[in-house]
Amino acid sequence: MAPMFGSHLSIAGSMVNALHEAETLGFDTVQVFTKNQQQWAAKPLDPGMVKEWSFELARLGWNGQRGTPGRTVSHASYLINLASCNDELWRKSVDLMRDEIERCETLGIGLLVHHPGSYVGWDLERGLARIADAYAELFKSTAGYTTVSCLEDTAGAGSTIGGSLEELSSLRGMIVERTAQPDRIGFCLDTCHLHAFGYDLSTRAGAKATLERFVELEKSGGGLAHVRAIHLNDSKGATGSKLDRHTHIGEGTIGGGPGGGPGGVAQGVACSGFAEFVNRPEFLGIPKILETPKETNSDGTNWDTINLRTLKAVLDDSEASAVDTPFVQTRSLSLSPTKAPTKAPTKPLAKALAKPTKSLKTNTNTNTKLSMKTSIKTSPKPRPSTRKNER
Repeated sequence: MAPMFGSHLSIAGSMVNALHEAETLGFDTVQVFTKNQQQWAAKPLDPGMVKEWSFELARLGWNGQRGTPGRTVSHASYLINLASCNDELWRKSVDLMRDEIERCETLGIGLLVHHPGSYVGWDLERGLARIADAYAELFKSTAGYTTVSCLEDTAGAGSTIGGSLEELSSLRGMIVERTAQPDRIGFCLDTCHLHAFGYDLSTRAGAKATLERFVELEKSGGGLAHVRAIHLNDSKGATGSKLDRHTHIGEGTIGGGPGGGPGGVAQGVACSGFAEFVNRPEFLGIPKILETPKETNSDGTNWDTINLRTLKAVLDDSEASAVDTPFVQTRSLSLSPTKAPTKAPTKPLAKALAKPTKSLKTNTNTNTKLSMKTSIKTSPKPRPSTRKNER
């Protein structure tokens, strides 16, 4: 089974644009917003757009088959706080979360990622219980739906819930106990968030230990079997910094950056936790999404293209044989022994580094923030170019 890589892409102009751009960039999946993330209210999905979206999903083979959730992912609004102690805000959050679930169900998007929330104003225990109460209502009002809600780990700053794996596992356990619907609630693990919280992913061994710890929490609701999506992001902040700042693969404190460290990007990433995440057998068949800045490098090469090929270059032999994407030498890729790797570079990596450099010209928009101008309209034949979206 080939690993499944994607990116969070813009829906400006039409949601279908994100599918076209993902295809152009060589991705196997995509993550999108289904509405403007700065607004509580949203216009209903346009029937024409829904039809076009469904057609393109089928053409790409990204729609669900035989009860599977399919390949596409949506990220819920950041306005939602299901842990809120404020009754009015909690009610608005539940209603908006229901709308997010319904929109995913209509579009055939099988995975809906969201941040658990913040317990500011009271304590953690009541915040967790409040989220479980919300899901009891949500799953009852959407009975029969197949969209899986994915609790995303957080960097753990302030009163945000979901920084520790223990906290995340307990939350899922409480939701399952309240709803008796374990198949509708899972996890999305974000590498930047894990690292920033305090799980050191700068080495492959550190990432392996972190994931094994999650396996140990299966009885309380955790476990890798319930991880339905991965966010692959390097971290600007050091491990334990609680700083939620994403950067390109190999340019942060996970991949040895900037520039991957003394040995270059290839060596830094090959020795890092990214190598464990992309090669972990349990994760091969689930979406692995980039939420890195949407921009181009000095050569005009799209950073999504660079990040994708950086990740594919560190696939172990068995996984790399399933993909055929040449690695573009757009950064320093020295394999200097200054920083000895924990294992020798894989054969696919060595072959990839021998490939000649290619210049892939793409849109030169360097805006690094997610565009909130996400009006959803039909488009006769949109061109996959507008890249304003980034978390």
